[in-house]
Amino acid sequence: MTNMTSLNSSISRRSFVATAGLAASGLLAGCDSAPSAKPKSADKAKITFCLDYTPNTNHTGVYVAKHEGYFAEEGLDVEIVQPAEDSAEALIGSGQAQLGVSYQDFVANVLSNSPELPIVAVAALIQHNTSGIMSRKEDGITSARGMEDHVYATWEMPVEQATIKDVMEADGGDYSKVEMVPYAVDDEVSGLKAKMFDTVWVYEGWAVQNAAVQGYEVNYFSFKDMDEVFDFYTPVIAANPEFAEKSPEVVKAFLRAVQKGYQLAIDDPEAAASILCEEVPELDAALVSQSQAYLSKQYVADASSWGVIDKVRWARYFAWLNERGLVENKIDVNAGWTNEYLGA
Repeated sequence: MTNMTSLNSSISRRSFVATAGLAASGLLAGCDSAPSAKPKSADKAKITFCLDYTPNTNHTGVYVAKHEGYFAEEGLDVEIVQPAEDSAEALIGSGQAQLGVSYQDFVANVLSNSPELPIVAVAALIQHNTSGIMSRKEDGITSARGMEDHVYATWEMPVEQATIKDVMEADGGDYSKVEMVPYAVDDEVSGLKAKMFDTVWVYEGWAVQNAAVQGYEVNYFSFKDMDEVFDFYTPVIAANPEFAEKSPEVVKAFLRAVQKGYQLAIDDPEAAASILCEEVPELDAALVSQSQAYLSKQYVADASSWGVIDKVRWARYFAWLNERGLVENKIDVNAGWTNEYLGA
């Protein structure tokens, strides 16, 4: 198995991961706001928060915190931006953005390949991995083995393809019988309808809900139900470690505000969906509503509270990456995350 691709080359996966089908908005900007010290009522701490891609329901709590004034209550002035040319990880690691959205496998890539641009996960946006394989209902692909002799849309990352190989072989399938085509669509449902591919890795909270909104019948099976190692954290809120160490109260204040935002999304998903659409009007309101209803049950799920990262699950996935040779340099399985800024 070849080594994991570099951080910058994985941006194509980012467009897949977040919100296929969304037009880039006027929020696109460079992450260049400089942080200030501990927040004060008269002098708000300025934070640049970098999204992973275009705004979507993964980010609802952040937009709710902005809209409802939770950031202001904590003495924060938060600018929400999207990465332009660089990835969110590069911007966070370099300190151009203080916080942003990442994924556990991307954190692993940074730890392995870019130690000079460190990042640390400080909260889980969603408690479990809600991704899996979606296909046309008519094709009857209900498990990984069924991917044999079908076309799979790949974003051409070794960690992705290694995951497909693992789950297929565990299900008695032959990975060599899968035809790979580059992932090149803005909407997975449209790609399935046009028969550009037969199977595609999607996030249930968006693509599967998109199919439901469109009334298009699909099959879907999740990775975490096939092997517990794939129940990794995706997405997460990540911070620049140096900034977090120098300004811990600012990070804690940010997470308190965001936690309130996600709690509103849990308690009243329709109200949260309306807020997100108000903040980002180019979004499809029907899809946002459908997605929000689904994710309202996923933000905390079975965790003790929002944002908590479980050390066993984190280490288990990092160990798998090490064992499969999917990181350039082996990583400490306990590195790259902390709960210390939560609940304070």
